[in-house]
Amino acid sequence: MDTIVYSREVLYYETDRMGIVHNSNYLRYFEEARLEHMKQSGLPYIKLEERGIIIPQTEAHVKYESVLRYGDAFRVEVRLTEYTGVRIGYEYRIVNAETGKTAAEGKTCHCFLDDAKRTPVNLKKRLPEFSAAFENGIDR
Repeated sequence: MDTIVYSREVLYYETDRMGIVHNSNYLRYFEEARLEHMKQSGLPYIKLEERGIIIPQTEAHVKYESVLRYGDAFRVEVRLTEYTGVRIGYEYRIVNAETGKTAAEGKTCHCFLDDAKRTPVNLKKRLPEFSAAFENGIDR
């Protein structure tokens, strides 16, 4: 799957005393977009959880370029860039929908864990049908 776009508006509670989006919310936007990417790829996160797999974040990088404010419409462009069966990585670009200015760019990495044991899982071996969908979705 190529880059997908996730869109919404900034909510008031996501801003700080300066009237701009608090920096921690950009990572939340990444997460929302990642879950939408999984859903559009035919792999809703809930289906993995139902099979005892969770996907915790192991790395996050954000470069802030311009601010978003309450009520601003924005989009998050997200693409799958890495998949090994044990690890998965995404890249993101948050864009102000009105101005077209990039607000932030970044990437996250995650691993697959057995929820009960909290041990790494190789999705290629444990759930090959899910693994194939991730492999088909990687944007090389």
